[in-house]
Amino acid sequence: MNLTQNPELLQRLAASYALGTLRGGARRRFETLAREHAAVRAAALVWHTHWAGLAELQPGHVPDPAVWQRIHNLVQAEKAQSAMRAAATAADAAPASGWRKLWVWRGATAVGALATLVAVVVGMQAHNNLQHRAAAQIASLQQQLQSTPQIQYVAVLADEKADASMLVTFDPRSQKLVLQRVGGFQEGEDKSLQLWALPPGGGPRSLGVLGHDKLLTLTAGEQDVKQVPALAISLEPKGGVPSETGPTGPVLFKGALIQRVL
Repeated sequence: MNLTQNPELLQRLAASYALGTLRGGARRRFETLAREHAAVRAAALVWHTHWAGLAELQPGHVPDPAVWQRIHNLVQAEKAQSAMRAAATAADAAPASGWRKLWVWRGATAVGALATLVAVVVGMQAHNNLQHRAAAQIASLQQQLQSTPQIQYVAVLADEKADASMLVTFDPRSQKLVLQRVGGFQEGEDKSLQLWALPPGGGPRSLGVLGHDKLLTLTAGEQDVKQVPALAISLEPKGGVPSETGPTGPVLFKGALIQRVL
């Protein structure tokens, strides 16, 4: 299977692999493909980064004291039940009268019932407290999610040998294109890399000139990338060239722009 020829399937499998829901033979096959294709490794890296960012949204919390109290009471109830069973066994083995056995059973049963009742009451209180805490945490998480970049477009730009060199993601809400260098290419001081949209009709359209940093951000609107099937990066004179002229230097990296549907 050549996943690089099916970008949508690649993104689905990479997302499942990074999340851990891709298992068994399917996971092993994906790992084999990742070792053979840089584009597959790059897609998995993008999704690992995405899922890790979501996990970091939720801050750590110390458990409510009622939770520990409930655990304590459940343990005590279990101990009481064990004591009841031990007392019953001892009463059966001892040469005691039927009344003594009866009182032993009743006493042990009362202790167990009382401990269980306390555990239930505290558990209900803990449940109510946890519900309030959960509601507050959900509201906080929703607020954080609204301010978190929502990646809806992904591209892995590779050279002519299919070695991935640039990861491109786009968040239409913040109108930011984020580019991350994943290869070893570095342009000279007198040269610049320029990002181009390759629309299905018409010539290439410049999306911006890249700096020398490993992580780069460009401003773009969704109309700049919507229904654009591919992106490309060319090597240009320092500062880039006007969009209307199109690339004047060699096109070094190119790849499909995928709109996420997950």
